[in-house]
Amino acid sequence: MASSEEILTITELSEHLRVHPTTIYRLLREGRIPGFRVGSAWRFSRAAIEIWEHGPAGPIDEKPLPARKSKGRKARK
Repeated sequence: MASSEEILTITELSEHLRVHPTTIYRLLREGRIPGFRVGSAWRFSRAAIEIWEHGPAGPIDEKPLPARKSKGRKARK
């Protein structure tokens, strides 16, 4: 049974969302984007992505973001 549903690759999805493919992999690792594997490759249903894009925002994590180290030199006293 063939489906007329469009399936996107990582490259196609990154172009659609205008983000780097690494961002897509990070979202997948965090379970924040709908996708499925075909062998070792990830695929995405365009319909599921559109629901994800326009759907209500999920719960906000209450964990604070980790502190970032500054890249500059320390000020001398």
